[in-house]
Amino acid sequence: MKMLSPTTQVPLARASIFTHFLDKVEHWGNKLPDPVIMFMTLCVMILLASTLFSLIGTTVKNPISGETIEVVNLLTIDGIVRIFAEATHNFTSFPALGIVLVVMLGIGIAEHSGYFKALMVSAVQRAPLKVIMPVIILVAMLGTIAGDASQIVVPPIAAMVFLRLGYHPIAGLVMAYAAALGAFAANVLIGMSDALSLAFTESALLMMGSDIKVNIAMNWYFMSASMFLLLGVILLVTYKITIPRLGHYDETQISHADNETAMDALSFNKQRGLKWANRTVLFIVLSITIMALPESSFLRNPDTHGLIDGPLIDGISMIITMLFFIPGIVYAVMAKKVKSSKEIVAMMNDAMCGMGAFIVIVFFSAQMIAFFNWSNLGAVIAIKGAELLEGQHGVVLILGFILLTSIVNIFMGSASAKWALLAPIFVPMFMMLGYHPAFTQMLYRVGDSITNPITPMLAYLPLLLSFARRYDKNIGLGTLMASLFPYTIALGIVWTLFVLFWYWLGIPSGPGGPIYL
Repeated sequence: MKMLSPTTQVPLARASIFTHFLDKVEHWGNKLPDPVIMFMTLCVMILLASTLFSLIGTTVKNPISGETIEVVNLLTIDGIVRIFAEATHNFTSFPALGIVLVVMLGIGIAEHSGYFKALMVSAVQRAPLKVIMPVIILVAMLGTIAGDASQIVVPPIAAMVFLRLGYHPIAGLVMAYAAALGAFAANVLIGMSDALSLAFTESALLMMGSDIKVNIAMNWYFMSASMFLLLGVILLVTYKITIPRLGHYDETQISHADNETAMDALSFNKQRGLKWANRTVLFIVLSITIMALPESSFLRNPDTHGLIDGPLIDGISMIITMLFFIPGIVYAVMAKKVKSSKEIVAMMNDAMCGMGAFIVIVFFSAQMIAFFNWSNLGAVIAIKGAELLEGQHGVVLILGFILLTSIVNIFMGSASAKWALLAPIFVPMFMMLGYHPAFTQMLYRVGDSITNPITPMLAYLPLLLSFARRYDKNIGLGTLMASLFPYTIALGIVWTLFVLFWYWLGIPSGPGGPIYL
């Protein structure tokens, strides 16, 4: 396949109102301090806000228990003691920290051994250019059935692919990140998000004493159709906005070790290493599949015999690590890239060295999220926002609910925590207006996804920034946010219009999931 050089492949971005707006977002965003300082500042602001709203007596009523939720003042003796006593626990229990470090160990071996480069050179030389980007987006979207894996694994791989194609690598990063998080609920496969959403929808129905039947696949029709629609949206934004706006990439910004972008034919040793590494991947996948097939498999839940709620998904980070780690070592040995076990250990060390900046950011990010949870500010924002929609109906209610969920999502990263608060409010509200709980859950999942790429409450934004700084050590959060913002806008507009289209046609959201009761 003929490759275009980085100097001729990407056209200059045309001036427009939107690109001017993004330039302003980038400019002022980059005026913000380093993310570490920013998270420290947010910690202080949350502490002060907790004191202010506590003093003025801000409260809401818990829709589940009926108890009053008060904003907790964290600047008391007890609050300060808790801040110091639980700081280490906040850091070590940070949701993404463990899986990131484990998975990055495997990715690091695959990258430093040369396996990734050989695999991508082979793929780029054989596959049409128009297929590569849709495949990356599709993999990022499908990978979300395994929880956190996709947004950690796919972006750095996409960046390397873009670099080899002559595009700006950060364009690949943000495209894959937006696909994994911005279209989080859109999937043809039933996964963890379906199970979590169902749990709280059922809880809301039980609280009402309702006997309406719901199931894990009740949004499947809509979410499957959404996946293909949003794939096109993400691809269009990447081609029309992200790639032109980021422009050319100066490869002198990365080290010589990472700057091997030539698409030369693979040597005999590399071809042999690639062949055996790919066979290893196939062997691992087939082995896990065969072991998971029996109903009595140890990879299934011993009570329900399901895979989604069993050890397979619980241990997905280790499985993904094996899929990179073992083939990476096989490639290094068969391609004669290493001569001793010491060199393999050195590759592991190199892989983890680059995670230092991420670990520092995570420490302060973990404290910020903990303070926000302890203060009950997130719960107050969610319930107060829900009260604004009382008395609405039809299209206004649908649009308002999606918008509210999107806004609340910026302040509460956990999808399950938000739905735990909102389901007892909106499931009954929509039912009183004649809507089935499956439709209400569908609207929530749309709103919960579209602002995921730009919320600082998810652990993956600091990780994405650490990935981006491999290619541009001076990149600021403003540049990253300006690159992600078009995806949120496009997904928000197109997906919401698709919801209304679906609603007007009256198509069920999935099996056993009609729009109306």
